[in-house]
Amino acid sequence: TAGRIPAYPAAERAVRALSEAVKYAQWRRQAAVPGKVPEFLDDTIDEAGAAARIDAILGQDPDPRGRPLSPDEARELLARYGIAVRPTLPAPDAEAAVAAAGRLGYPVALKTTAPHLRHRADLGGVRLDLATESAVRRAYGELTELLGKPAELRPVVQAMAPRGVDTVVRATIDPAAGAVLSFGLAGAPSELLGDTAHRLVPATDRDAAELIRSIRAAPVLFGWRGSAPVDTAALEELLLRVSLLVDDHPEVVAVTLEPVVVATQGLTVLGASVRLSPPPARTDLGPRRLSNY
Repeated sequence: TAGRIPAYPAAERAVRALSEAVKYAQWRRQAAVPGKVPEFLDDTIDEAGAAARIDAILGQDPDPRGRPLSPDEARELLARYGIAVRPTLPAPDAEAAVAAAGRLGYPVALKTTAPHLRHRADLGGVRLDLATESAVRRAYGELTELLGKPAELRPVVQAMAPRGVDTVVRATIDPAAGAVLSFGLAGAPSELLGDTAHRLVPATDRDAAELIRSIRAAPVLFGWRGSAPVDTAALEELLLRVSLLVDDHPEVVAVTLEPVVVATQGLTVLGASVRLSPPPARTDLGPRRLSNY
């Protein structure tokens, strides 16, 4: 450049460079005031109880590869960090499905839990808004006729959640980066496009806010095409609770909450899976960052 004035052969390239400079300035301002890792001073966090339960589970099964928790075990562990998972009841036959619906209260959903059909509403494995006994029986018959025998489908009944946006919250251990918190919308389009955002654990309040705004489909959460905005504050809190669970307990090597239905007020976790494993032989648990210089 002549006289230290940048020159570009086309206006488009100049605008693009200016855009990147603005993004860099924004990043510098944000980095100057880092977010905070919330402490959750209420009584919804039971770190000691969770640790005792994890030790008991791993003590029962000393396999060094660890093991996945059963749905009930996962629900109990997550509850110790204030994460409520809506319960399901097994439905090995139509009468059991009707009885389960009566216990949970109408309307209910009937869905399969077979691995190849899990979270695949597009394949007909989920029936929603069943408001009567006859509707449950009819849906059960259609489900088994279309997809197979109950023993293969493993149907369950679950109380309906308020309508909202289906999302996915995950936490995993990356060998290079440490514990990573991830967020995206549920469904095939997001999976195919890889529309998922990630942050290192422990996540700060700023990380949680940025996480849900970083995906390309984020406008769906904020009132896209006239729809009502969802409760992003509740979603951010859920992300921070998952982050805290993984940060406090290195034995928790994988958490998946899917789907998490975020409504205009509050959210509902409809499915959860957790995997435990003996903690890795490392002293640098947590996020790995370059030192300041």
